[in-house]
Amino acid sequence: QVQLVESGGGLVQAGGSLRLSCAASGSIISINAMGWYRQAPGKQRDLVASITSAGSTNYADSVKGRFTISRDNAKNTVYLQMNSLKPEDTAVYYCNADLKRLGSWVSKLYWGQGTQVTVSS
Repeated sequence: QVQLVESGGGLVQAGGSLRLSCAASGSIISINAMGWYRQAPGKQRDLVASITSAGSTNYADSVKGRFTISRDNAKNTVYLQMNSLKPEDTAVYYCNADLKRLGSWVSKLYWGQGTQVTVSS
C-alpha cells in the first residue's frame, strides 16, 4: 500500500507565500520523478512543477521565478515553495510520484488527495 499525503494549503492574500509538502509512505523501493499539478474549477489539471530523482526541475511558464520545487529523498517528500502568489494561482494542488513499490516489477504513478490553495485579491 502506498500513500501520498499533501499538506500546507490554505488561504493567503495576494503577494503572500505558502509551502506545500507531500510525503510518500508505504512499501516503496524507489521514487523517480515527483511533481505538483493544480486544477482550478472547470479547468483541466495542469503541471505546475516537477523534479527528477537527480534534482532536475521543470516549471510551468506561469510560475517560473515565483515557485520552487524541491525534494528530500531520505524522507520521500516533495515540497513546493510558492511566493508572490496571485489570485489566478487559486486551485486544488495535487502531488504525484512515479515510484516502484515492493513486489512490483515496474514503476507506477501515484497521486495525492489534493490540497486547496486560495489566494484572495
